[in-house]
Amino acid sequence: MKRIFRGSAILLAMILLLSLSGCGASDGKTHLTFQIWDVFQRPGMQAVCDAYTAQHPDVEIEVQVTSWGEYWTKLEAAGESNTMPDIFWMHTDQILYYADFGILADLTDLYDEVDPNFWTEHYSEVSIGNASGSDGRMYGVPKDKDNVVLVYNMEMFDAAGVEYPNADWTWDDLMDASQRVYDATGKYGYMAYNDEQLGYWNFVYQNGGYILDPETNLRAGYTQPATAEAIKYYVNIQKNEWCPDQTFFAETSPGTAFFSGMGSMFFEGSWNLLPELINYPDMVGKWDIAPLPKCPNPASGDGTGTISNGLCYATAANGKNLEIVKDVLRFFGSEEGQRIQGESGAAIPAYIGQEESWTTQFMNYDYLIDTQVCYDQFDTAVQYINNASRRKWKSNVADEMVKVYNGVDIDAQLAVMQSIADQYVTD
Repeated sequence: MKRIFRGSAILLAMILLLSLSGCGASDGKTHLTFQIWDVFQRPGMQAVCDAYTAQHPDVEIEVQVTSWGEYWTKLEAAGESNTMPDIFWMHTDQILYYADFGILADLTDLYDEVDPNFWTEHYSEVSIGNASGSDGRMYGVPKDKDNVVLVYNMEMFDAAGVEYPNADWTWDDLMDASQRVYDATGKYGYMAYNDEQLGYWNFVYQNGGYILDPETNLRAGYTQPATAEAIKYYVNIQKNEWCPDQTFFAETSPGTAFFSGMGSMFFEGSWNLLPELINYPDMVGKWDIAPLPKCPNPASGDGTGTISNGLCYATAANGKNLEIVKDVLRFFGSEEGQRIQGESGAAIPAYIGQEESWTTQFMNYDYLIDTQVCYDQFDTAVQYINNASRRKWKSNVADEMVKVYNGVDIDAQLAVMQSIADQYVTD
Protein backbone atom coordinates (compact mmCIF):
# COMPACT_ATOMS: atom_id res chain seq x y z
CA MET A 1 0.00 0.00 0.00
CA LYS A 2 1.43 3.39 -1.02
CA ARG A 3 2.00 5.79 1.88
CA ILE A 4 0.71 9.34 1.69
CA PHE A 5 2.94 11.84 3.48
CA ARG A 6 1.26 14.16 5.97
CA GLY A 7 1.77 17.25 3.81
CA SER A 8 0.26 15.51 0.80
CA ALA A 9 -2.68 14.33 2.85
CA ILE A 10 -3.41 17.87 4.00
CA LEU A 11 -3.21 19.14 0.42
CA LEU A 12 -5.53 16.36 -0.77
CA ALA A 13 -8.03 17.19 1.97
CA MET A 14 -8.01 20.86 0.97
CA ILE A 15 -8.64 19.95 -2.68
CA LEU A 16 -11.55 17.71 -1.71
CA LEU A 17 -13.00 20.43 0.51
CA LEU A 18 -12.85 22.99 -2.29
CA SER A 19 -14.46 20.57 -4.72
CA LEU A 20 -17.44 20.23 -2.39
CA SER A 21 -17.87 23.95 -1.83
CA GLY A 22 -20.65 25.72 -3.77
CA CYS A 23 -18.99 29.10 -3.50
CA GLY A 24 -15.33 28.31 -3.97
CA ALA A 25 -15.73 26.32 -7.18
CA SER A 26 -12.68 25.57 -9.32
CA ASP A 27 -14.05 27.69 -12.18
CA GLY A 28 -13.93 30.79 -10.01
CA LYS A 29 -17.69 31.37 -10.26
CA THR A 30 -20.28 31.71 -7.55
CA HIS A 31 -22.68 28.79 -7.90
CA LEU A 32 -26.19 29.39 -6.57
CA THR A 33 -29.05 26.97 -6.08
CA PHE A 34 -32.65 27.95 -6.85
CA GLN A 35 -35.36 25.63 -5.51
CA ILE A 36 -38.90 25.46 -6.99
CA TRP A 37 -41.74 22.93 -6.91
CA ASP A 38 -43.33 23.16 -10.37
CA VAL A 39 -41.60 21.35 -13.25
CA PHE A 40 -43.77 23.22 -15.76
CA GLN A 41 -42.22 26.51 -14.67
CA ARG A 42 -38.63 25.29 -14.76
CA PRO A 43 -37.92 26.60 -18.32
CA GLY A 44 -39.27 30.01 -17.38
CA MET A 45 -37.22 30.18 -14.21
CA GLN A 46 -34.15 29.06 -16.14
CA ALA A 47 -34.77 31.79 -18.71
CA VAL A 48 -34.79 34.45 -15.98
CA CYS A 49 -31.62 32.99 -14.46
CA ASP A 50 -29.89 32.87 -17.84
CA ALA A 51 -30.74 36.51 -18.47
CA TYR A 52 -29.06 37.43 -15.18
CA THR A 53 -25.96 35.28 -15.66
CA ALA A 54 -25.54 36.63 -19.20
CA GLN A 55 -24.93 40.01 -17.53
CA HIS A 56 -22.97 38.46 -14.67
CA PRO A 57 -20.83 35.63 -16.11
CA ASP A 58 -19.15 35.10 -12.74
CA VAL A 59 -22.43 33.66 -11.38
CA GLU A 60 -24.19 30.40 -12.22
CA ILE A 61 -27.65 29.46 -10.98
CA GLU A 62 -28.93 25.89 -10.86
CA VAL A 63 -32.72 25.54 -10.91
CA GLN A 64 -33.78 22.50 -8.87
CA VAL A 65 -37.32 21.07 -8.92
CA THR A 66 -38.80 19.24 -5.94
CA SER A 67 -42.37 17.98 -5.57
CA TRP A 68 -44.75 20.16 -3.52
CA GLY A 69 -44.90 17.84 -0.51
CA GLU A 70 -41.17 17.12 -0.42
CA TYR A 71 -40.36 20.78 -0.99
CA TRP A 72 -41.67 21.97 2.38
CA THR A 73 -40.28 19.01 4.29
CA LYS A 74 -36.81 19.70 2.89
CA LEU A 75 -37.05 23.46 3.31
CA GLU A 76 -38.04 23.23 6.97
CA ALA A 77 -35.19 20.80 7.67
CA ALA A 78 -32.78 23.08 5.80
CA GLY A 79 -33.99 26.06 7.80
CA GLU A 80 -33.28 24.27 11.06
CA SER A 81 -29.78 23.28 9.94
CA ASN A 82 -28.97 26.61 8.22
CA THR A 83 -28.44 24.87 4.86
CA MET A 84 -31.23 26.49 2.83
CA PRO A 85 -31.00 26.94 -0.96
CA ASP A 86 -29.68 30.31 -2.06
CA ILE A 87 -33.01 31.23 -3.69
CA PHE A 88 -36.37 29.55 -3.27
CA TRP A 89 -40.05 30.09 -3.88
CA MET A 90 -42.25 31.07 -0.96
CA HIS A 91 -46.00 30.46 -0.77
CA THR A 92 -48.49 32.67 1.06
CA ASP A 93 -49.46 29.74 3.29
CA GLN A 94 -45.88 29.49 4.56
CA ILE A 95 -44.26 32.91 4.41
CA LEU A 96 -45.45 34.14 7.82
CA TYR A 97 -44.05 31.04 9.51
CA TYR A 98 -40.61 31.48 7.96
CA ALA A 99 -40.52 35.28 8.17
CA ASP A 100 -41.78 35.58 11.72
CA PHE A 101 -39.14 33.13 12.96
CA GLY A 102 -36.36 35.19 11.38
CA ILE A 103 -35.47 32.59 8.77
CA LEU A 104 -35.99 34.83 5.72
CA ALA A 105 -33.88 37.81 4.72
CA ASP A 106 -35.58 41.20 5.01
CA LEU A 107 -35.77 42.59 1.47
CA THR A 108 -37.69 45.76 2.23
CA ASP A 109 -34.77 48.01 1.26
CA LEU A 110 -33.74 45.98 -1.79
CA TYR A 111 -34.39 48.80 -4.26
CA ASP A 112 -33.76 51.84 -2.06
CA GLU A 113 -30.72 52.97 -4.01
CA VAL A 114 -32.75 52.85 -7.23
CA ASP A 115 -36.16 54.00 -6.03
CA PRO A 116 -37.35 54.14 -2.39
CA ASN A 117 -40.95 53.80 -3.63
CA PHE A 118 -40.23 50.86 -5.92
CA TRP A 119 -42.59 48.38 -4.26
CA THR A 120 -45.68 50.57 -4.18
CA GLU A 121 -45.06 51.97 -7.66
CA HIS A 122 -44.68 48.60 -9.39
CA TYR A 123 -46.60 46.07 -7.30
CA SER A 124 -50.20 45.92 -6.09
CA GLU A 125 -51.25 45.78 -2.44
CA VAL A 126 -52.15 42.12 -2.93
CA SER A 127 -48.70 41.26 -4.29
CA ILE A 128 -46.97 43.21 -1.52
CA GLY A 129 -49.17 41.48 1.06
CA ASN A 130 -48.27 38.05 -0.31
CA ALA A 131 -44.57 38.84 0.16
CA SER A 132 -44.77 40.45 3.61
CA GLY A 133 -44.30 39.18 7.14
CA SER A 134 -46.57 39.90 10.09
CA ASP A 135 -44.52 43.03 10.77
CA GLY A 136 -45.31 44.45 7.32
CA ARG A 137 -41.72 44.13 6.11
CA MET A 138 -40.92 42.54 2.73
CA TYR A 139 -39.47 39.05 3.02
CA GLY A 140 -39.83 38.14 -0.62
CA VAL A 141 -39.79 39.64 -4.09
CA PRO A 142 -43.25 39.22 -5.66
CA LYS A 143 -42.97 36.71 -8.50
CA ASP A 144 -46.44 36.33 -9.96
CA LYS A 145 -50.14 36.78 -9.33
CA ASP A 146 -53.17 34.75 -10.19
CA ASN A 147 -56.93 34.60 -9.94
CA VAL A 148 -59.76 32.17 -10.52
CA VAL A 149 -61.79 31.95 -13.74
CA LEU A 150 -64.77 30.00 -15.05
CA VAL A 151 -63.74 27.42 -17.65
CA TYR A 152 -66.51 26.28 -19.99
CA ASN A 153 -66.97 23.84 -22.88
CA MET A 154 -68.15 25.72 -25.97
CA GLU A 155 -69.34 22.58 -27.80
CA MET A 156 -71.64 21.59 -24.94
CA PHE A 157 -73.04 25.10 -24.72
CA ASP A 158 -73.68 25.08 -28.47
CA ALA A 159 -75.40 21.71 -28.24
CA ALA A 160 -77.68 23.03 -25.50
CA GLY A 161 -78.35 26.34 -27.28
CA VAL A 162 -76.97 28.29 -24.33
CA GLU A 163 -75.07 31.54 -24.77
CA TYR A 164 -71.49 31.52 -23.54
CA PRO A 165 -70.80 32.94 -20.07
CA ASN A 166 -70.01 36.67 -19.93
CA ALA A 167 -69.24 39.43 -17.45
CA ASP A 168 -72.94 39.89 -16.63
CA TRP A 169 -73.45 36.31 -15.48
CA THR A 170 -74.65 35.70 -11.93
CA TRP A 171 -74.92 32.57 -9.82
CA ASP A 172 -78.45 32.20 -11.19
CA ASP A 173 -77.10 32.05 -14.75
CA LEU A 174 -74.56 29.45 -13.67
CA MET A 175 -77.30 27.26 -12.24
CA ASP A 176 -79.62 27.74 -15.21
CA ALA A 177 -76.93 26.95 -17.78
CA SER A 178 -75.87 23.88 -15.81
CA GLN A 179 -79.39 22.47 -15.90
CA ARG A 180 -79.86 23.21 -19.59
CA VAL A 181 -76.55 21.65 -20.60
CA TYR A 182 -77.35 18.57 -18.54
CA ASP A 183 -80.82 18.25 -20.03
CA ALA A 184 -79.50 18.58 -23.58
CA THR A 185 -76.30 16.54 -23.37
CA GLY A 186 -76.41 14.42 -20.23
CA LYS A 187 -73.11 16.03 -19.18
CA TYR A 188 -72.47 17.64 -15.84
CA GLY A 189 -72.96 21.38 -15.47
CA TYR A 190 -70.83 23.38 -13.04
CA MET A 191 -68.71 20.99 -11.01
CA ALA A 192 -68.48 22.38 -7.46
CA TYR A 193 -65.94 20.54 -5.37
CA ASN A 194 -64.48 20.95 -1.91
CA ASP A 195 -61.76 23.55 -2.35
CA GLU A 196 -60.93 26.91 -0.84
CA GLN A 197 -59.25 29.11 -3.44
CA LEU A 198 -60.90 27.29 -6.37
CA GLY A 199 -64.22 26.90 -4.62
CA TYR A 200 -66.24 28.33 -1.79
CA TRP A 201 -63.95 31.20 -0.78
CA ASN A 202 -64.95 33.05 -3.96
CA PHE A 203 -68.66 32.66 -3.15
CA VAL A 204 -68.10 33.89 0.40
CA TYR A 205 -66.40 37.12 -0.62
CA GLN A 206 -68.79 37.78 -3.49
CA ASN A 207 -71.63 37.63 -0.98
CA GLY A 208 -69.88 40.11 1.33
CA GLY A 209 -68.72 37.52 3.85
CA TYR A 210 -65.19 36.75 4.95
CA ILE A 211 -62.95 33.90 6.11
CA LEU A 212 -60.79 36.29 8.15
CA ASP A 213 -62.10 39.58 9.57
CA PRO A 214 -60.95 42.23 7.06
CA GLU A 215 -60.54 44.82 9.80
CA THR A 216 -58.02 42.93 11.93
CA ASN A 217 -57.19 39.83 9.87
CA LEU A 218 -57.22 37.89 13.15
CA ARG A 219 -60.59 36.29 13.76
CA ALA A 220 -62.26 33.80 11.43
CA GLY A 221 -65.75 34.46 10.09
CA TYR A 222 -67.30 31.05 9.47
CA THR A 223 -70.42 31.90 11.49
CA GLN A 224 -70.75 35.43 10.09
CA PRO A 225 -74.18 35.51 8.38
CA ALA A 226 -73.02 36.39 4.85
CA THR A 227 -70.27 33.77 5.08
CA ALA A 228 -72.60 31.05 6.30
CA GLU A 229 -75.17 31.92 3.62
CA ALA A 230 -72.58 31.64 0.83
CA ILE A 231 -71.14 28.36 2.13
CA LYS A 232 -74.63 26.85 2.30
CA TYR A 233 -75.29 27.95 -1.27
CA TYR A 234 -72.04 26.45 -2.53
CA VAL A 235 -72.36 23.16 -0.65
CA ASN A 236 -75.97 22.70 -1.76
CA ILE A 237 -74.97 22.95 -5.43
CA GLN A 238 -74.01 19.27 -5.26
CA LYS A 239 -77.64 18.38 -4.51
CA ASN A 240 -78.45 19.09 -8.16
CA GLU A 241 -78.47 16.14 -10.53
CA TRP A 242 -76.06 17.94 -12.81
CA CYS A 243 -73.31 18.29 -10.18
CA PRO A 244 -71.16 15.37 -8.99
CA ASP A 245 -70.82 14.87 -5.24
CA GLN A 246 -67.55 14.78 -3.34
CA THR A 247 -67.29 11.00 -3.66
CA PHE A 248 -66.88 11.55 -7.39
CA PHE A 249 -64.20 14.19 -6.87
CA ALA A 250 -62.27 11.88 -4.55
CA GLU A 251 -61.49 9.85 -7.68
CA THR A 252 -61.68 12.48 -10.43
CA SER A 253 -60.75 16.16 -10.23
CA PRO A 254 -63.01 18.72 -11.93
CA GLY A 255 -60.24 19.46 -14.43
CA THR A 256 -59.86 15.82 -15.38
CA ALA A 257 -63.63 15.44 -15.69
CA PHE A 258 -63.86 18.57 -17.84
CA PHE A 259 -61.10 17.67 -20.27
CA SER A 260 -62.43 14.11 -20.48
CA GLY A 261 -65.74 15.48 -21.74
CA MET A 262 -67.70 14.63 -18.60
CA GLY A 263 -68.71 18.13 -17.56
CA SER A 264 -69.21 21.61 -18.98
CA MET A 265 -67.89 24.05 -16.35
CA PHE A 266 -65.49 24.35 -13.42
CA PHE A 267 -63.47 26.99 -11.58
CA GLU A 268 -59.78 26.99 -12.46
CA GLY A 269 -56.70 28.94 -11.44
CA SER A 270 -54.97 31.03 -14.08
CA TRP A 271 -51.73 29.15 -13.39
CA ASN A 272 -53.20 25.93 -14.84
CA LEU A 273 -54.55 27.29 -18.13
CA LEU A 274 -51.41 27.01 -20.25
CA PRO A 275 -50.52 23.53 -18.95
CA GLU A 276 -54.05 22.43 -19.86
CA LEU A 277 -53.62 23.71 -23.42
CA ILE A 278 -50.41 21.72 -23.61
CA ASN A 279 -51.75 18.55 -21.99
CA TYR A 280 -55.04 18.39 -23.90
CA PRO A 281 -54.23 19.34 -27.52
CA ASP A 282 -57.41 17.69 -28.84
CA MET A 283 -59.47 20.13 -26.76
CA VAL A 284 -57.90 23.30 -28.20
CA GLY A 285 -60.66 25.47 -29.65
CA LYS A 286 -63.37 23.64 -27.72
CA TRP A 287 -63.11 25.57 -24.45
CA ASP A 288 -62.60 29.09 -23.19
CA ILE A 289 -62.69 31.11 -19.98
CA ALA A 290 -65.00 33.74 -18.52
CA PRO A 291 -65.15 35.90 -15.39
CA LEU A 292 -66.53 34.31 -12.25
CA PRO A 293 -70.32 34.67 -12.07
CA LYS A 294 -71.39 37.37 -9.61
CA CYS A 295 -73.54 37.01 -6.52
CA PRO A 296 -76.99 38.30 -7.60
CA ASN A 297 -78.05 39.66 -4.20
CA PRO A 298 -74.98 40.13 -2.00
CA ALA A 299 -75.30 40.98 1.66
CA SER A 300 -72.84 43.78 0.91
CA GLY A 301 -70.65 44.90 -1.98
CA ASP A 302 -71.26 44.57 -5.71
CA GLY A 303 -71.21 40.75 -5.87
CA THR A 304 -67.85 40.46 -7.65
CA GLY A 305 -64.60 39.02 -6.39
CA THR A 306 -62.01 36.36 -7.13
CA ILE A 307 -59.36 35.01 -4.78
CA SER A 308 -55.89 36.11 -5.89
CA ASN A 309 -52.64 34.59 -4.72
CA GLY A 310 -49.03 34.92 -5.81
CA LEU A 311 -45.65 33.40 -5.09
CA CYS A 312 -42.52 35.30 -4.22
CA TYR A 313 -38.78 34.74 -4.44
CA ALA A 314 -37.03 34.53 -1.07
CA THR A 315 -33.65 33.82 0.48
CA ALA A 316 -32.31 32.90 3.91
CA ALA A 317 -31.37 35.63 6.37
CA ASN A 318 -28.02 33.93 7.04
CA GLY A 319 -27.22 32.82 3.50
CA LYS A 320 -23.50 32.63 2.73
CA ASN A 321 -23.98 34.39 -0.63
CA LEU A 322 -26.53 36.91 0.63
CA GLU A 323 -25.27 40.02 -1.14
CA ILE A 324 -24.95 38.28 -4.50
CA VAL A 325 -28.36 36.66 -4.05
CA LYS A 326 -29.91 40.04 -3.28
CA ASP A 327 -28.58 41.33 -6.58
CA VAL A 328 -30.13 38.33 -8.34
CA LEU A 329 -33.46 38.96 -6.62
CA ARG A 330 -33.24 42.62 -7.57
CA PHE A 331 -33.13 41.50 -11.20
CA PHE A 332 -35.91 38.92 -10.72
CA GLY A 333 -38.17 41.70 -9.44
CA SER A 334 -37.25 44.18 -12.16
CA GLU A 335 -39.39 44.94 -15.18
CA GLU A 336 -37.04 42.90 -17.39
CA GLY A 337 -36.99 39.90 -15.10
CA GLN A 338 -40.76 39.91 -14.78
CA ARG A 339 -41.25 40.29 -18.54
CA ILE A 340 -39.02 37.28 -19.24
CA GLN A 341 -41.08 35.18 -16.83
CA GLY A 342 -44.32 36.32 -18.46
CA GLU A 343 -43.15 35.65 -22.01
CA SER A 344 -42.03 32.17 -20.98
CA GLY A 345 -45.59 31.36 -19.93
CA ALA A 346 -44.54 30.46 -16.39
CA ALA A 347 -47.12 32.70 -14.70
CA ILE A 348 -48.70 36.15 -14.81
CA PRO A 349 -45.99 38.61 -13.69
CA ALA A 350 -46.65 40.44 -10.46
CA TYR A 351 -45.04 43.58 -11.91
CA ILE A 352 -47.75 46.12 -12.85
CA GLY A 353 -47.72 46.68 -16.60
CA GLN A 354 -46.11 43.36 -17.52
CA GLU A 355 -49.16 41.14 -16.96
CA GLU A 356 -50.05 40.78 -20.63
CA SER A 357 -46.62 39.41 -21.52
CA TRP A 358 -48.08 36.13 -20.22
CA THR A 359 -50.36 35.94 -23.28
CA THR A 360 -47.30 35.40 -25.51
CA GLN A 361 -47.28 31.60 -25.21
CA PHE A 362 -51.06 31.35 -25.64
CA MET A 363 -50.71 32.91 -29.08
CA ASN A 364 -48.94 29.76 -30.29
CA TYR A 365 -52.29 27.93 -30.42
CA ASP A 366 -54.89 27.93 -33.17
CA TYR A 367 -57.45 29.25 -30.71
CA LEU A 368 -56.51 32.07 -28.32
CA ILE A 369 -58.43 31.75 -25.06
CA ASP A 370 -59.59 35.03 -23.54
CA THR A 371 -56.62 35.72 -21.24
CA GLN A 372 -57.84 39.30 -20.85
CA VAL A 373 -60.39 37.88 -18.40
CA CYS A 374 -57.55 37.13 -16.00
CA TYR A 375 -56.10 40.62 -16.24
CA ASP A 376 -59.47 42.34 -15.82
CA GLN A 377 -60.33 40.36 -12.70
CA PHE A 378 -57.38 41.80 -10.78
CA ASP A 379 -59.57 44.89 -10.36
CA THR A 380 -61.85 42.90 -8.04
CA ALA A 381 -59.23 40.57 -6.58
CA VAL A 382 -59.41 39.44 -2.95
CA GLN A 383 -56.06 38.66 -1.36
CA TYR A 384 -55.49 34.99 -0.58
CA ILE A 385 -56.63 34.39 3.00
CA ASN A 386 -53.86 34.03 5.54
CA ASN A 387 -52.54 35.18 8.90
CA ALA A 388 -49.91 34.01 11.39
CA SER A 389 -52.21 31.53 13.14
CA ARG A 390 -54.00 30.01 10.13
CA ARG A 391 -51.16 27.57 9.54
CA LYS A 392 -52.05 25.98 12.88
CA TRP A 393 -55.76 25.51 12.24
CA LYS A 394 -56.26 25.30 8.47
CA SER A 395 -55.96 21.50 8.18
CA ASN A 396 -58.35 20.89 11.09
CA VAL A 397 -60.90 23.29 9.64
CA ALA A 398 -60.54 21.63 6.24
CA ASP A 399 -61.25 18.25 7.84
CA GLU A 400 -64.40 19.64 9.40
CA MET A 401 -65.45 21.14 6.06
CA VAL A 402 -65.49 17.64 4.59
CA LYS A 403 -68.24 16.79 7.06
CA VAL A 404 -70.28 19.73 5.77
CA TYR A 405 -70.24 18.25 2.27
CA ASN A 406 -71.16 14.87 3.72
CA GLY A 407 -74.47 16.17 5.00
CA VAL A 408 -74.09 17.23 8.65
CA ASP A 409 -75.99 20.28 9.87
CA ILE A 410 -74.13 23.20 8.26
CA ASP A 411 -74.75 25.81 10.95
CA ALA A 412 -73.59 23.46 13.70
CA GLN A 413 -70.50 22.48 11.74
CA LEU A 414 -69.57 26.06 10.93
CA ALA A 415 -69.72 26.76 14.66
CA VAL A 416 -67.23 23.93 15.20
CA MET A 417 -64.94 25.37 12.53
CA GLN A 418 -65.20 28.80 14.13
CA SER A 419 -64.28 27.44 17.57
CA ILE A 420 -61.22 25.68 16.14
CA ALA A 421 -59.94 28.90 14.58
CA ASP A 422 -60.82 30.97 17.67
CA GLN A 423 -58.45 28.91 19.83
CA TYR A 424 -55.51 30.60 18.14
CA VAL A 425 -56.68 34.23 18.34
CA THR A 426 -54.27 36.17 20.56
CA ASP A 427 -55.78 39.67 20.46
